[in-house]
Amino acid sequence: MSRSFYEFMNPVKIVSGTEALEHIPFELASLGVKRPLIITDAGVVKVGLVEPVTRALMVSDFPVAGVYSDVPPDSSTTVVTSIARTYRESGADGIIAIGGGSVIDTSKAVNILVSEGGDDLLAYSGAGALTKRLKPLFILPTTAGTGSEVTRVAVIRDDETGRKTPYASAFLMPDVAVLDPRMTLTLPPHITAATAMDALTHSVESFLGTAKNPISDAYAVSAIKMIRGNLPLVLAEPNNSNARLKLAEAACMAGVAFSNSMVGLVHAIGHSIGAITHLPHGVCMSIMLPYVLEYNLAECNDEIAELLLPLAGAEVYSQTAAGQRASKAIEVIRALRDELFDKTGLPRTLSESGKVEQTQLEDIARMSIDDGALLYNRVDASYEQVLELLKSAW
Repeated sequence: MSRSFYEFMNPVKIVSGTEALEHIPFELASLGVKRPLIITDAGVVKVGLVEPVTRALMVSDFPVAGVYSDVPPDSSTTVVTSIARTYRESGADGIIAIGGGSVIDTSKAVNILVSEGGDDLLAYSGAGALTKRLKPLFILPTTAGTGSEVTRVAVIRDDETGRKTPYASAFLMPDVAVLDPRMTLTLPPHITAATAMDALTHSVESFLGTAKNPISDAYAVSAIKMIRGNLPLVLAEPNNSNARLKLAEAACMAGVAFSNSMVGLVHAIGHSIGAITHLPHGVCMSIMLPYVLEYNLAECNDEIAELLLPLAGAEVYSQTAAGQRASKAIEVIRALRDELFDKTGLPRTLSESGKVEQTQLEDIARMSIDDGALLYNRVDASYEQVLELLKSAW
């Protein structure tokens, strides 16, 4: 995948701050949206996160076409088709997604169908299938992890095969991402930890992969530093709005990074674990990250060593011998996982997750070697090698 040039693109407008929600009506109007459909899930509704959005719209006399609140944690082609039907019947002309990764990916997929027409989502899978601008899409993330609010990808489970199918296009990128700490203040500690580890993995794999470039590196390193500085603070002070906002911004920057330089083997394995066992994506990332870093160490030693600085700070970096910095960086990540396990119960191994059976490891390994993310990993991996990684992580 080595090339003599690179591309970097981030056309998403980012509105961030403690009063970002109040700016939504202006952004809708600027793109000619008059009746947006809100797409979310039951959990978001239950904790009251839809209300501040609808309140901001009501203040500006902005009507909504409706609220679809039944997006499941592991969305599928059937769900996407159902929401697209709701969109058409309601007379909507844009989408506001309020939620985490599943809601955001679902909203992107719905936008494909309502913009392109028809109900065959799989016809647009892979890369390059979309050839025109889609309907206006606004993203309000309620977790600080996926970075999907600024990415060109979506992953949706195919109900017929059970496989998670990727969709990739610059046209999938949202028009506006709204980052407001009010959207993550109610996030429980274990989800806060898991989503932050998702963002950390995005940053690390972006920095190590075959498509890395100087601009994506800058976003990745900044995101790592912000996550390490603010995750412990958020866990100690859950109502700290400033720290919550910093985590959201870090996840967003990590999303910008990996949307341009892609991810690698951690994600290839994590996608497969999630598809087969339904273990949450952030948990998969947290479990597999150090094991894959060790697997990549011989080829990526210098880059992993560079990550010690944002991971541990200048003092630790300067006091660690150059030849030991890569191993020390992995050690710091393992120590962070131990800390998160103690504080939130975030599992460090597949067995600790309670959702993965040893009998499933072979199926996970087989699925992993067919995942497109593997193409961007600096070290290739066979079925046998992935299976050994999974056994190590057991």
